Formats: sequence, C-alpha cells, structure tokens
Amino acid sequence: MNEIQLKYGCNPNQKPARIFMADGGNLPVEVLNGKPGYINFLDAFNSWQLVKELKENTGIVAAASFKHVSPAGAALGFPIDRVLRKMYHIDSKMKLSPLACAYARARGADRMSSFGDWIALSDICDVPTATIIKNEVTDGIIAPGYKPEALEILKSKKGGNYNIVVIDTNYVPVSLEHKQVYGITFEQGRNDLKIDARMLENIVTENKTLTEAQKRDLVLALITLKYTQSNSVCYVKDGQVIGVGAGQQSRIHCTRLAGQKADLWQLRHMPKVLNLPFRDDVAKPNRDNAIDVYLGDTPEDVIGDDVWVETFTKQPKPLSKAQKQKWLSTVTGVCLGSDAFFPFGDNIERARRSGVTAIVEAGGSIRDQQVIDTCNKYGIVMAFCGLRLFHH
Repeated sequence: MNEIQLKYGCNPNQKPARIFMADGGNLPVEVLNGKPGYINFLDAFNSWQLVKELKENTGIVAAASFKHVSPAGAALGFPIDRVLRKMYHIDSKMKLSPLACAYARARGADRMSSFGDWIALSDICDVPTATIIKNEVTDGIIAPGYKPEALEILKSKKGGNYNIVVIDTNYVPVSLEHKQVYGITFEQGRNDLKIDARMLENIVTENKTLTEAQKRDLVLALITLKYTQSNSVCYVKDGQVIGVGAGQQSRIHCTRLAGQKADLWQLRHMPKVLNLPFRDDVAKPNRDNAIDVYLGDTPEDVIGDDVWVETFTKQPKPLSKAQKQKWLSTVTGVCLGSDAFFPFGDNIERARRSGVTAIVEAGGSIRDQQVIDTCNKYGIVMAFCGLRLFHH
C-alpha cells in the first residue's frame, strides 16, 4: 500500500490528509484495525523509533507511552515488584511477561499524562501485554506483530475500533527528511546517530564512578530525549523513565516540570498513598486523578468533608508538606539526561532535590564550570556527551 487516507490532519478543519511514500514505494505499516489519524501516526512513528533503538542498544524488550508526539513514559522490561503492581493497578496474581512489565512501567511513569496514549512495543505483542492494554484508556498501538489471541483482545477495545498498526522491522528510512511549513520545504539529514554507553566516557566531575545500572539509565534518558519535543529533560530510575519535561522554552522549567513528575512517582510509593481507601466502583483513571490531587497543593478537592464520599470508603487524612519532604529526602539513585547543555547550576540544584546522583548533558556552555562545581558540591557524577538532541 502506497498511501493511507486520513480523516483529517492535526485538526478537523485540516483536509485532505494522508500518509504516503513519496517515492511510490509501499508503506512499511499496515492498519490491522481501526482508523488511525494524523497525530496517531506521528506518535506511532516517533514511539516506534524510540523502542526499536532501546531494544537494539540494551537487548531488553522496551515499551513507550506517547502523547502529543512526546513520551509520557518509556521503559525496559524488568520485573515489577509488589509495590509497583499496586501503583499501576495490576493484580498481584496476574502473570506478566517482560513486554507486559515494560508497558506497565512506561504507562506507570505518568499515568495522568498517559490517559489516551499511543503505545509502542519493541516486540510482538503477547497476551499478558494485551490484557494490560485492554484495561487502560488508550488510542492505539504500533508493534512488529501480534500473537493471534493478543490481537483479538486488542480488537475488542473501543467497540471494535481500537487502532492497531503493525510495522515492518526491516524498513530503513531514507537518509534525507523533508517537511513543509507555510508551503516551504525543509530538508535535513535524518538523526540516525546511535546512542550508547560510549557517550558517557567524558566524565567532567570529581566523582568519576558510573555503575553499569547508571550507564543503562543514562542511555535510556538520552534515547528518550532523542524522540521528545525540545527543550526536554528526562529523569530515569531502575530502567524506567519517571519524569519528562518536554517542549519548554526554558531549560530550568524542563528540569522543574520533569522533577515534579519524578517526585510524584516517588510519593506514590508511600504506604499511605498505596492504601488509600478507594471505593470499588471508582475507575482507574479516576483513582489516578484522585491520587494526583491528593499529592498536590489542594488535597481538600478530593478528601474534603463535602466530597470524599464520592471517591473513598472513609475520609483519608492529608499528607503534610513535612511528610512528603521527609519521604523525598530519602530518594537517591535517580539519573538525569538533558537534550542540550545546562546553562546554570540551578538545574543541578533542582535535580538534586529529586534524588539525582548521575547526569548526562551535552556540555559546551560558557558556564560549564559553574554547573560542574554545583555537581561537585553534592558528589554528583556528570558526563558531557557532546550531543545536542533537539527534536521538533
């Protein structure tokens, strides 16, 4: 198939719309179910590149959860413990494959942002993964294939209209990319730079020690940033993205936004949060929203005297600022990546408060030494990768 007609472009007034191969060849994708739209395919192709590159780099299955052409989460297929199962609303007895763990982690990074996501899987979708997806609100999925039973499970979503796309893993895109803005054609070489641990060899801080786990997480951060709308910053923990700040005009705002998301992920581990007394009839998206509000600045919006009965079986007590700060003060071992250099040490100060102990950034700022000095102040190890990873 050379082209796929779309209902409309980014917005309903933007017609006609299609995806097609300019050289007259066949598209490397096939729609197995549903009718994906313009933004769906933007998410699909960006997310597929991310998980494909993660799998090639690590040898571990990977998954991504995309919204508006940036990842809400991405992860490798490491096992999920009891706490994460509860955080991600997965039954303690359910058998999970590595791929199912990867998607649960990717979705679990920022469940609020992942509501209605586009999913990418590095490997053939199996039944455990499809079973998790069946119970989530999501727009569609791209993968290199689907087990027959998994495909039937996915086809049952959204009244039979769930978007399912299969991609040819042997497809190699052309080396030059084109896009049009205001009727003018832009051309650039495709960003096919391979990211691996060799990018971390230029360690510029007094602390020179990077563990293998830190190297893995820093590479995960860089690959995620490669497919995130810039400016962007990414926090990673244990093979899982836990906070992405995307599309901000100021880098410190990226660092703060991603740090806030990472902090929320950490706070969701608190026993008091894990054991919130939800009513059985409260759906997962409503639980996620309630947790987000409960951990925010206005918990009374969900636990106040006049509203708590709508969500809980008994009225929860609020978490104090001191309780949250005490929990976050114990967090450590978080890795941080930036898609360009940090211009000021304030980014490091903010990252440190979210438990960051290892950083990778491009380097090249006239204030590099100030940033290095701030890392040295806290014993943080930092590598300059020499790469800018802007993506638009």
